[in-house]
Amino acid sequence: MSRGRPDEAQKKRLLTIVFVVALFLVFLYVYHGSKKTGESALEYGSRSLRKLGSSYLGGDEDSDLGGKQDEAKFGLDDSEDGITPKSFPVCDDRHSELIPCLDRNLIYQMRLKLDLSLMEHYERHCPLPERRFNCLIPPPPGYKIPIKWPSSRDEVWKANIPHTHLAHEKSDQNWMVVKGNKIHFPGGGTHFHYGADKYIAHLANMLNFSNNVLNNEGRLRTVFDVGCGVASFGGYLLSSDILTMSLAPNDVHQNQIQFALERGIPAYLGVLGTKRLPYPSRSFELAHCSRCRIDWLQRDGILLLELDRVLRPGGYFAYSSPEAYAQDEEDLRIWKEMSALVERMCWRIAVKKNQTVIWQKPLSNDCYLVREPGTQPPLCRSDDDPDAVGSVLMEACITPYSDHDHKTKGSGLAPWPARLTTPPPRLADFGYSNDMFEKDMELWRQRVDNYWSLLSPKISSDTIRNVMDMKANLGSFAAALKDKDVWVMNVVDVDGPKTLKIVYDRGLLGSVHNWCEAFSTYPRTYDLLHAWNVLSDIEKKGCSGEDLLLEMDRILRPTGFSIFRDRQPVIDFVKKYLAALHWEAVATGEPSQDDGDEVVFIIQKKLWLTSESFRDAE
Repeated sequence: MSRGRPDEAQKKRLLTIVFVVALFLVFLYVYHGSKKTGESALEYGSRSLRKLGSSYLGGDEDSDLGGKQDEAKFGLDDSEDGITPKSFPVCDDRHSELIPCLDRNLIYQMRLKLDLSLMEHYERHCPLPERRFNCLIPPPPGYKIPIKWPSSRDEVWKANIPHTHLAHEKSDQNWMVVKGNKIHFPGGGTHFHYGADKYIAHLANMLNFSNNVLNNEGRLRTVFDVGCGVASFGGYLLSSDILTMSLAPNDVHQNQIQFALERGIPAYLGVLGTKRLPYPSRSFELAHCSRCRIDWLQRDGILLLELDRVLRPGGYFAYSSPEAYAQDEEDLRIWKEMSALVERMCWRIAVKKNQTVIWQKPLSNDCYLVREPGTQPPLCRSDDDPDAVGSVLMEACITPYSDHDHKTKGSGLAPWPARLTTPPPRLADFGYSNDMFEKDMELWRQRVDNYWSLLSPKISSDTIRNVMDMKANLGSFAAALKDKDVWVMNVVDVDGPKTLKIVYDRGLLGSVHNWCEAFSTYPRTYDLLHAWNVLSDIEKKGCSGEDLLLEMDRILRPTGFSIFRDRQPVIDFVKKYLAALHWEAVATGEPSQDDGDEVVFIIQKKLWLTSESFRDAE
């Protein structure tokens, strides 16, 4: 008996040592595993910081990026629904600026054979469902709530877009300047080193517009700036009541559109490549290219003909480039060929001065009808729909006017601001009466008033700047925001009625899109998303509601808001994902007589950082 006691004590000591060693090994495994796969997420919004979820388990580039959880269907009761996620993993930090349909890594992984000379690698190429990221996009280290408009036009936080190569590369052109923890924008550009405001006044002076103001007493409202840089041209036009769609690809100047949106300036990621721009015909009064490095003569002038398609009758193309003034042999050749091309397109030189030429598009078909037979480029086929966009390929042909527009000799639009509330002529294309238009406008005015009443405890006059209406229809939601210091990206379903031309005819901006895919924008670029029946619509298409919620989270800025207006089962579906997305319920609106079965539900995205980002922020 006396020999058994020491044996028992020794056995207990041995078990204790084994247990401690096992705990230590488990700790090492968890610690090093978390370091390899990413960081945990920390959330602001309460007195303490709490752990939110593990990091996205990134593997080889060719590995499956999916791993979807079962999705809850909108119409199911609680007893029947699928798995509701308690958390989404956090993507690897290298994906903090992920644009799923403009992802170069995806192009490489899919081994797409693209023609680089046609800019196909800058066009949209979306991942298949099984290759989509099922994780939350993290903000960069040290991320801060963006500077408010109008100060944001001139400065942003460097931590939010930690890319300063443009400041060095374009240092002689005053694009941007790094000062401490901010990036400043002096207003310069490739062709206007001394400021966009002076350059804009110069263009207005060239056209003999009154008081050197480019809006021409409200007649010039929508502008298309191709190869826009950081969008200072569009940013400085805002004070003249001009809205500019600033377009640039995700090219060697990678973050130019991200800077534009961070500044609170309308902008879109895109390229003049092989497909039509996502805008209807006759959308812009002015197109602008300031040393945009585009070969306008390629493929029988197809890119210039695409500009022609989106320009209104009598619209202008302002071209500031060496070909317009240089005297070397190559520039003279390009100028000669380009001049001949636009002449055959029936454009005329409105004015040419110093380093800029401004061409003007004809008001009617008269010039087209008297061209010699066989003149190139030809007129487009009579069955060609000039408003068909999305995946529609460009064609090297001239889009003639309809009989109505030919007789009208112009767009027939009221000057701004009356344009916003005046029924446009193209309304008749949809069988809508003026009375229906006015009722739609009044309905959305009431709805927006109700939205702002629900949001009022959370916002002040400068809280919201970049707004997206995910189903714009006639643009009446955006019209109801006219007295607020915001701009709206009006999105119209690529497969639905082509009402985006009504949006543009009201002096607003927008794009077509299919919400079964990711939008062409950087993460964290919008303060407010308005989703009117969008989830119901994609359910009918057989697309993933979970994917759309993740995409909305990607687009939305931290502390930004989403307004859902949809059926109650859809709202219940959204509510199940609040914790996983780190969204907070803000308000629920009671349906009115005009709402039918629609319910309003508003959420706010919380600011969260990875543990690495949090250390940098401290």
